[in-house]
Amino acid sequence: MATAEININVNQAEIKKYLDEKLDGTIQESFFTWDIEVMAKRTCMSKSFLENEFLRDPRMKLLERRKEKGKRYWFYEESKRVMKEIMDEW
Repeated sequence: MATAEININVNQAEIKKYLDEKLDGTIQESFFTWDIEVMAKRTCMSKSFLENEFLRDPRMKLLERRKEKGKRYWFYEESKRVMKEIMDEW
């Protein structure tokens, strides 16, 4: 039996970009809201940094949802957009 050798050249940067886009799309479809724990994990920022730099901003305060002394939530898409705006102002 003859053996065949196949060589495939792969652009790893393009594959990573494609997978990142697919992952972001999946996350956006699945997230309606997020809390500070998920926010810290997804942004690679500490909770205290998020509190000081983002969550005290009036624009983020408008998006915050909370029952009396309960857990705080933010709408995912809207808060992500506001966080980008805040970062653009730095």
